[in-house]
Amino acid sequence: MSNNKPVVPYAELKMSKKEQVAKMFNNIAPRYDLLNRVLSLGIDRWWRYIAINRLKEVQPKTILDVATGTADVALATMRLKPHKVVGIDISAQMLELGKQKIQQRNLQNIITLMQGDAENLPFDNNSFDAITVAFGVRNFENLEKGLAELFRVLKPGGKLVVLEFSKPKIFPMKQLFSIYFTYVLPFIGKLISKDSHAYTYLPESVQAFPEGNNFTGILQQTGFKSTQCTPLTFGISSVYTGIK
Repeated sequence: MSNNKPVVPYAELKMSKKEQVAKMFNNIAPRYDLLNRVLSLGIDRWWRYIAINRLKEVQPKTILDVATGTADVALATMRLKPHKVVGIDISAQMLELGKQKIQQRNLQNIITLMQGDAENLPFDNNSFDAITVAFGVRNFENLEKGLAELFRVLKPGGKLVVLEFSKPKIFPMKQLFSIYFTYVLPFIGKLISKDSHAYTYLPESVQAFPEGNNFTGILQQTGFKSTQCTPLTFGISSVYTGIK
């Protein structure tokens, strides 16, 4: 790429990417879950199911869910029967909605949500058996710094699972995806969320994200071993795993 300017939701604002991402998610929080279901045609639930299945073999008792949002992944980890799940996110509004879901299911004794920054995690070294990040790493202001923090708080032998959008490579999915992501998704997103920036930022951030082998390479440079990438649904998203 010709420049290293980060992709941000509100280019006209003199705010850091971190601040802009927090503002964006606070803006769209009330419609976020609805938009996820509509824009992914419900497939996002299946993607999360597959991602969490990657943790079965390590049987984690303590899980950190980074960029937890409205706590969908944190709640979905319950089928692994963990003792403690901590969800962290920079958006206060998203966390409020997540807390409501947790209370409805009476899981406050297992799942704790807190506001915080993935690049400066408030946890000791070697704190968690597993870490999950669903559709959050591309929002990190400094990807390498964020991944280094995940590595730091993961226990030796612990597992990282990252679910992130990627770009289909095969005809005709590549072309259909490009049209949908560039034109249809921003239009529907603006209509429902009332934030015209949020769903133009999404395709731009996916375009800029170092997917596939590039991302597993960054994981390896961070210290993760046995890294894997599994494309899902024709490559629209991918599950990445790594072991500390």
